[in-house]
Amino acid sequence: MTTITRFAPSPTGTLHIGGVRTALFNYVYAKQNNGLFLIRIEDTDLERSTKEFEKNILDSLDSLGLSPDNEPVHQSERTELYVESAQHIINSGKAYYCNCSKERLDEMRTGQQKAGQKPQYDGKCRDLNLAKSNDTVLRLKTPNSGEVVVNDLIRGDIVFENSELDDLILLRSDGTPTYHLCNVIDDYEQKVTTVIRGEDHISNTPRQIHIQQALEYPPLEYAHLPLVLGQDKKRLSKRHAATSLDEYQAMGYLNVSIINTLARLGWSRGENEVFNLDELIRDFDIKEVQKAGAIFDLTKLDWINSQHLSQLDEAAFKAELMPFIDNLNLDYSDYDQLDDLIEAMRSVKSNLSLIAEALIPYLDSFKEYDEKGVNKFLVGSEATLTHVILMLESLDDWNEAVIDEHLAKLQEELELPTPKMNQPIRIALTGSTQSPSLGMTIKLMGKDKSIDLLKKALDFLS
Repeated sequence: MTTITRFAPSPTGTLHIGGVRTALFNYVYAKQNNGLFLIRIEDTDLERSTKEFEKNILDSLDSLGLSPDNEPVHQSERTELYVESAQHIINSGKAYYCNCSKERLDEMRTGQQKAGQKPQYDGKCRDLNLAKSNDTVLRLKTPNSGEVVVNDLIRGDIVFENSELDDLILLRSDGTPTYHLCNVIDDYEQKVTTVIRGEDHISNTPRQIHIQQALEYPPLEYAHLPLVLGQDKKRLSKRHAATSLDEYQAMGYLNVSIINTLARLGWSRGENEVFNLDELIRDFDIKEVQKAGAIFDLTKLDWINSQHLSQLDEAAFKAELMPFIDNLNLDYSDYDQLDDLIEAMRSVKSNLSLIAEALIPYLDSFKEYDEKGVNKFLVGSEATLTHVILMLESLDDWNEAVIDEHLAKLQEELELPTPKMNQPIRIALTGSTQSPSLGMTIKLMGKDKSIDLLKKALDFLS
């Protein structure tokens, strides 16, 4: 039997980073088993679902290399199928119509809560053989005894007592199908064999198994992934960090870095911390995924992205960086060291957006000095900067080695520790305490501009 997994997003927003992790694990598991990865668009919320969000989700997955093997299906186009399947359940005697009012249901649940009981439907209409009307919903006859065992690839057997599960609504009073019914029928129609999703769906699974059994569908494999959490161990939201894939791509994190980081959210085995999608498919084992929540650590993403950036050859790195440079509207037409500058800046920052911004002092001018750097290093460095200006003015051979050699001699003459020598110069040239090696920084800045910036720093200090 061919292994088939699916990712089933609702197009009510851009692709969430947690959704990317779910899609990734579905894709990897399918490919490991020479199977198919499918996508189902759950767009029955007609008010919130949009084609724009659907396009964002599909384009985002494509950009990561997680393209489905078949065209996506849409729940909004399958209502007739759901209603036909519901009729099959009615005909088999495994469902019934219920006309309990909202007021009665609210009163019933309030009473159950006061009595310390779990709020659930009490089955009042179960044996009344009511006819369908504008006031009735269709409920599944959940078994009153026994248990449901969910065979979970990550968590082992999860047991649910049927007595704890009430009679689920399959069709609303207006005849529209509910989430659980659509979900079960779609999985069957798409021939899904393995459902990999977040642990927040665990409580849904026994209900969906009951529907499967009522429709005489074959059982499925399940794997419930740990939730993606922020540093405070609460579900990841915008208060912790950016939450959509778009935002991380716009910040200049490589797609391979995003995949690498998300794969480590819940899976920590394997020999290598830095890997690509093909290597993940080779090494991943879903049974090694942890049960506890997985904390999304931005510093880990920064480190992984730095590692992947360092592995790019010069041409590939430049190709990745240029769109971010162009987004800043920097004019580099008269700058003849662009390739050297780009290569030198590769390890200065952790993502492409920040690296592009670090080029601003070389290709344009920075707006202000780093305040902490000024107070710690620049203040009191007037003599040092004056000597450096004189030294640079005397140089005829403008290359990194010569500049470094003269800086070392000057540092020795002035009897300065390296931070007291280098950091005032670095701040004067770039506005910050971070740059490539000082000789390279000065070379890339150019002689005239370097001298002008050092003089500007003296003016600032005075």
